[in-house]
Amino acid sequence: MRFTRALRHTAAISVFIAGTAMATAGAANAADKITIMVGGYEKQIYLPAKLAEALGYFKDEGLDVELLNEPAGVDAENQLLAGAVQAVVGFYDHCVDLQAKGKFVESVVQFSQAPGEVELVSSKHPEIKSPADFKGKNLGVTGLGSSTNFLTQYLAVKNGLKLGDFTSVPVGAGQTFIAAMQQDAIQAGMTTEPTISRLLKTGEASVLVDMRTVESTRKALGGTYPAASLYMESAWADAHKEETQKLANAFVKTLKFINTHSGAEIAEKMPKDFYVGDKDGYIKALDAGKGMFTPDGVMPEDGPKTVLAVLSEFSKNVKGKQIDLSKTYSTEFVKNVK
Repeated sequence: MRFTRALRHTAAISVFIAGTAMATAGAANAADKITIMVGGYEKQIYLPAKLAEALGYFKDEGLDVELLNEPAGVDAENQLLAGAVQAVVGFYDHCVDLQAKGKFVESVVQFSQAPGEVELVSSKHPEIKSPADFKGKNLGVTGLGSSTNFLTQYLAVKNGLKLGDFTSVPVGAGQTFIAAMQQDAIQAGMTTEPTISRLLKTGEASVLVDMRTVESTRKALGGTYPAASLYMESAWADAHKEETQKLANAFVKTLKFINTHSGAEIAEKMPKDFYVGDKDGYIKALDAGKGMFTPDGVMPEDGPKTVLAVLSEFSKNVKGKQIDLSKTYSTEFVKNVK
């Protein structure tokens, strides 16, 4: 009897230990999973996110990465601050804007050195010949507080307008942006590829301000404008250096792939629905614009100052604030990539 009870007791302890071990392993696996919110992963500016996944570079690093899609970068930023995701693929300018609000977020891999954005004007409104003509117009942006909104406000203010002279209308990208322009809900708007090429092909819009290359960006904004990046809260990066390094490894390899392959080769790795029925147009846009990507993930030296200057031109949050730009990005991880 005593032996039987002892056997049962030992078995119970074994089950308890096994259960505890399984729970611990489960917790460890859960901790290994990293969720990244992408501000519209079908946009060519954020191509490295889906491409890294398709090339298997996350798995090569032993990472379990889940990519979530969010059409507007400002909403992705909100998800990060709420702790719902560990990182964001979005514009670096959010790191500057958030520091002005007391939040410390940093770009750890800088994908691009130009926004990849274009201000398009509806063919119904030939009277809009420069941003000075935005007065009284509805201007399409992905979301209020988004980087497209930042850049739109800058272009307007730089050309003599006040923020109340025009209306920013959140219309997302892709089909929702196109529909807003077709219905005259917006008379002009800022968007990316492949939306740009779709509207140019049908003749429904024309280019007013082009920021798809480094050269055209310098002309529009006064300098190199680091845009698409992998950013996260500084505290998370400090506490998870190993995971952050692995993410940097995967994304720098992806940027090297972009730098050494043609638009056609890159397009073959992307989901077919990203072409939106026009693979040739998608490839052409990619070949024309892939020069915006950095080859190594390193922040361009003059970039942060340009971003601060642009935001300071119109933003009440940033204007007059002491911003420590060195805390808005890190080159530690990309420079450690073997």
